[in-house]
Amino acid sequence: MRVEQGWVTLLQERLTSEGYGCRVVNASASGETTGGALARLPRALDKHRPAVVIIELGGNDGLRGLPVPDVRSNLRSLVRLSRTSGAKVLLIGMRIPPNYGPAYTKAFHDAFGEVAASERVPLVPFFLDGIALDDGLMQEDGLHPNAAAQAKLLDQVWPRLTPLLKK
Repeated sequence: MRVEQGWVTLLQERLTSEGYGCRVVNASASGETTGGALARLPRALDKHRPAVVIIELGGNDGLRGLPVPDVRSNLRSLVRLSRTSGAKVLLIGMRIPPNYGPAYTKAFHDAFGEVAASERVPLVPFFLDGIALDDGLMQEDGLHPNAAAQAKLLDQVWPRLTPLLKK
C-alpha cells in the first residue's frame, strides 16, 4: 500500500477540507514497539512541537509477547511526555490475536483503557473495530489493514480527535 493511501494522509486531507489549520506529521516507524517509540518521542516532540499527539501503536509489542506491565508503562510514559510538551493526547487501543492465550490477550487490550483512564486522555477503544475480522479490509498477512480500510480507520479516530482540535 502506498503512503498516500493511508489513514494519516486521509487525516491531513480531511483536516484541510474541514478548515482545520493543522499539519500532520507521521512520526511512526514500521515495526515499532512502545519502547522504541518512547526512545524516539522526545526528539520528535522537540522537532515538531505538536498541539496534538495521536498514540497509535502497541500491536507489535503484543505480537512479540512483550510483558503487559512494560507496554502499560511505556504507553503511560508516551502520554505523559506528550502532555508535558504541551500537546493534547489521543490514545488508540489495540487488540491482538489470541496466540498467547486469553489472559495475556485481555490484559494487553485492557492496558490501553487503564492508561487512558488513569491519565485522563480520550481513547479509541479498538482501532481495527469492524475491520480486523473482514478479510476484504485486511492485507494477506491478516494483521494489517489494506487500502480499502483506511477511510474506516480515519472514521474510528475522527470523533475522538476533533474535540482536541482548534479551527
